[in-house]
Amino acid sequence: MSRALERLGRLAARRPWVVIASWLAMCLIVLASAAGFGRELDDPFEAPGLDSHAASELLEHAGDDDLGLGADVVLAPSEGDAGFFESTEARAGVAQVQAAVAALPNVLGTSDPSGALDQGRQAAVDSGVVSPDGTVALVRVQYPEREDLSAADLERLEAVLDDLRDSTSLRIEAGGDLHFAFEQPPAGLGEALGLLAAVVILLLAFGSVVAMSLPIGAALVGLAVGAGSLPLLAYGVDVPAWATVIGAMVGLGVGIDYSLFVLTRFREHLADGRSVEDAVGLSLATAGRSVVFAGGTVVVAILGLAVARIPFVTAGGIGISWIVLVMVLASVTLLPALLGLAGHRVNGRRARRTGAVSGRWRRWGAHVGRHAVAYTVGATLLLVAMAAPVTALRLGFPDEGTMPQSRTERRAYDLIESGFGPGANGPLVIAVDVAGNPEVLEPLSQAVAADPGIAGVAPARVSAEGIAVLVAEPTTSPQAEATRDTIARLRAEVLPDVLADSPARAHVGGQVAVFSDLGDRVQERLPWFIAAVVLLSVLLLLVMFRSVVVPLKAAVMNLLSVGAAYGVMVMVFQWGWGADLIGLESTVPILSFIPLFMFAILFGLSMDYEVFLLSRVREEYLLTGDNDEAVVRGLAGTARTITSAALIMVAVFGSFVLGEDPLAKMMGLGLATAIAVDATVVRLVLVPATMNLLGHANWWLPSWLDRALPGGRHPTGTTRPAETDDRRAAAVA
Repeated sequence: MSRALERLGRLAARRPWVVIASWLAMCLIVLASAAGFGRELDDPFEAPGLDSHAASELLEHAGDDDLGLGADVVLAPSEGDAGFFESTEARAGVAQVQAAVAALPNVLGTSDPSGALDQGRQAAVDSGVVSPDGTVALVRVQYPEREDLSAADLERLEAVLDDLRDSTSLRIEAGGDLHFAFEQPPAGLGEALGLLAAVVILLLAFGSVVAMSLPIGAALVGLAVGAGSLPLLAYGVDVPAWATVIGAMVGLGVGIDYSLFVLTRFREHLADGRSVEDAVGLSLATAGRSVVFAGGTVVVAILGLAVARIPFVTAGGIGISWIVLVMVLASVTLLPALLGLAGHRVNGRRARRTGAVSGRWRRWGAHVGRHAVAYTVGATLLLVAMAAPVTALRLGFPDEGTMPQSRTERRAYDLIESGFGPGANGPLVIAVDVAGNPEVLEPLSQAVAADPGIAGVAPARVSAEGIAVLVAEPTTSPQAEATRDTIARLRAEVLPDVLADSPARAHVGGQVAVFSDLGDRVQERLPWFIAAVVLLSVLLLLVMFRSVVVPLKAAVMNLLSVGAAYGVMVMVFQWGWGADLIGLESTVPILSFIPLFMFAILFGLSMDYEVFLLSRVREEYLLTGDNDEAVVRGLAGTARTITSAALIMVAVFGSFVLGEDPLAKMMGLGLATAIAVDATVVRLVLVPATMNLLGHANWWLPSWLDRALPGGRHPTGTTRPAETDDRRAAAVA
């Protein structure tokens, strides 16, 4: 591989404009094609085999409107005004809002609080759309399924409500599925702040505007191609919309990091007197090989999400891994062309050998080696302590009740809760296949209503296909653990008891049930997923480093890094520690599929630094045969670059915490924490300490396995003489 990469680097350096023009042309073609006929990305949150999915299938078969999107327009009298039961003006405002919303395109129908109010107080309360105290009225707006809608429908609703706020005296708020589907947080904030931080860090690291601009430029072009092609990729895989956010976060970080490592080696080779073409080729033969293996590890880890058997998670993993793959290609093709074009200008006015052996880091490596036992024990205890809160991990879904008060969705959520009770924000939709036995609906409805976790049940609706729908309102909020207990009890006890002697079958659906089921599926599949990702990553590292101990040790350390990130997320999002610092107004459960993506991405990214550090250590070991010296020199030669790369990653990921989207906050904080821990506690302390303790055992590989691995047999204990770049390139070939 090293020889092939070297030839690729030399070719790109000789023909820079051809490579650059090819990438720019591909970027324009991809973006134009995606804008012209790319598929709109959706946000499905279902998995076949779950009870909630069976409920959705019944609703779809019946053509029930509950399968479509809904919007809740919540009305309340202005402060100091009389309630809806007392004020004629307030009731007239309800009728005006209801009529205006019902006239919007694609609206299938609305609830009728105005008509209910006209029938008197008791009739209004019994309708379920006017609160018992008359201070809240609810216009439930029913839309068709998402594929028949667009963001324009949300824009039209918001525009009408803005006009109504001016023409009535009512307080008007809105939320619901339509907002969830089409309301987009401010775009580009995280990316912009991350890029700004990366610019500053690269300038400080290299002292050259040219050197700073090359990784940024390569990463931006690669990100435009990778993320821009997701609407085209969606023709083959149902890529979810949130994959773009996570993909941009990860792609930007790894793109800059991978380019940074290649650029650092390029400057070293220039400082050693190499020609530009030679320097580019040798950089790809060494650092480029590490980039390919590191990127491959990230891709394999993310694709391991397929083990979870949740289609939208698998599709999201494919989208994100595609972006990472494009960033790897940009690092080994576009960046070498840019380096060949820039030449010695990457050094600016001071040709410092960034990434060369540092005396300060060499002293640190030697110090850790002398106190290896203490550092191993201390670092391990610290990581275990940070990971301990993961035992309290609670999976769920941050809903509108976790949004900031500045959002109308949050204000609508609070009004519904205050007027109708906490369960009104998360009704359960029970789909019943009556199987020719409609008499079962009455006892079924009574049994559901009698459950202590249910506040009330709306009258059943029966379709021509024999599918009935019962909408039950829990007594507890969507986020409460008691609501999940209610769902489990309905499925395990209430419904089976009523339907035991009937051919009818019932399934509990609705958004709350969907996310509860997804959380259960994640907890069930997570151990298998972790085992699959760890095994595949160990095999990749086994091939690269030709050692049994190094991959196993790397897997254990990366598990500790990921565990520490999980622990910090629990402390912040569930326990509320420091929540105010990231703009979180209330505690929230961890999004059900976050642990899967967090593990895949973090395990892959943690392997990045392992690959970059140990590649250098292995080079030194093959040159000298001295394990302790190889560890010191490997750390001294890479620590500055790893630190700069980690700072960029932390800045890019951390900047997403500043947005409003809880998903971006969770991913940003978790990834930033893990990278910070991995690049400091693990890579600069635990790895060199354990490698010193293990000595030559680090590189143990049975001869039969050495012969069986791709690439042929490699001598792992031979002492090599002089330290030259040619020998370095050959050592990792």
